[in-house]
Amino acid sequence: MHRFAWLRRLWRISTGRFGLIVVAVVLLAAVVSLLWTPFDPRDVEVANRWGYPGWPHLLGTDGNGRDILSLLMAGARTTVYVAVGAGIVATVIGIAFAALGALTARWVRESVAVFIDVLIAFPVLLIAMMISAVWGGSLGVVIWSVGIGFGVNIARVTRPELRRVLHSEFVLAGRASGLTPAQNLWRHLLPNVAPVFIVQLSWSMAVAVLAEAGLSYLGFGAPVTDPSWGLLLADVQRYIGIHPLSVVWPGLAITLTVLGLNLIGDALREATDPTLSRGRDPLAPPRGAIRHVPEVVS
Repeated sequence: MHRFAWLRRLWRISTGRFGLIVVAVVLLAAVVSLLWTPFDPRDVEVANRWGYPGWPHLLGTDGNGRDILSLLMAGARTTVYVAVGAGIVATVIGIAFAALGALTARWVRESVAVFIDVLIAFPVLLIAMMISAVWGGSLGVVIWSVGIGFGVNIARVTRPELRRVLHSEFVLAGRASGLTPAQNLWRHLLPNVAPVFIVQLSWSMAVAVLAEAGLSYLGFGAPVTDPSWGLLLADVQRYIGIHPLSVVWPGLAITLTVLGLNLIGDALREATDPTLSRGRDPLAPPRGAIRHVPEVVS
């Protein structure tokens, strides 16, 4: 009955509502750009270089006469691909390492912990640049490098949470009832570490957007033939002193998308974790009762 109560709580949180709106607009722009854009993003019109916002170019044109709104809409596809792809890779790697580091024999747990600490020592962007230098710049390289880097971060944060939940009574009861370690992981352990995992995942997706823009800006990301907010920013920033407004649009798109993903993560944690409930939802217990709710729920 109350399966989707968390979604109502998320919408009632102002930061969550703002993040949902921003992400929905980016997703809508990406989907619409598959079928229609005001102009062809690759259409160069030298006569319309550096056009001011107006009709028919609502956000103006860049130094090649390309419509900035069309470029932003097409670049949203790249942003969505990278955010979703890096999120999937980070999820798989994070859960795998966290499970190995929490549910296996002691020597395996200690080896995984050391391996995670070694990988964390390398910044994600540095790894992406090194891989791009060898394999060439592409969205696949960005997705895998960012996904691996933040998958390790997710594993580092989730592993101690899994160890803490592992000793709970309901997990021991599930083990006594005959559940396998994998069944216990999916039925009891992961749902109880979901709030922490969600925040880390949303952060990794936000940084994936920022990493793609930064790598494309530096020439290590999307190919020049693919629309990208980072490539657009690199093209127009050289003329910021003459046409400052053209730099605002891609920079604003990147900033709002990263902010929206971060805010959704924080709001989702608050909406799904009963220990952080503010009592705004009638389905939630009163504020005074929150102090007596255990940190881990079955």
